[in-house]
Amino acid sequence: MPNVMKLMKQAATMQKDMARVQEELARKTVVFSSGGGMVTATATGDGSIAQIKIDPRCVNPQETDLLEDMVLSAIDGAIKQSRAMASAEMGKITAGLGLAGLPGF
Repeated sequence: MPNVMKLMKQAATMQKDMARVQEELARKTVVFSSGGGMVTATATGDGSIAQIKIDPRCVNPQETDLLEDMVLSAIDGAIKQSRAMASAEMGKITAGLGLAGLPGF
């Protein structure tokens, strides 16, 4: 039974660490630009979009399709970077526990 107790203690520690990292991730941000920096999206580590910046020079009523594409690209890139950052941080916690192949880890 000592192994079970050790495993339970490790799981409790990991759960606390994961909660701490999730709180930290919510405060961290990543920035992704598209259109040569004309549109910039900022996402938090929990995947929320915190800010969108659009350079006024790219606002042309005749080219809204281009602006829409740049906004979409910036948001998509920011979310992907946010997920990669979160995955890397969570991976630090689960490293060595043999959870790498399990869903959600």
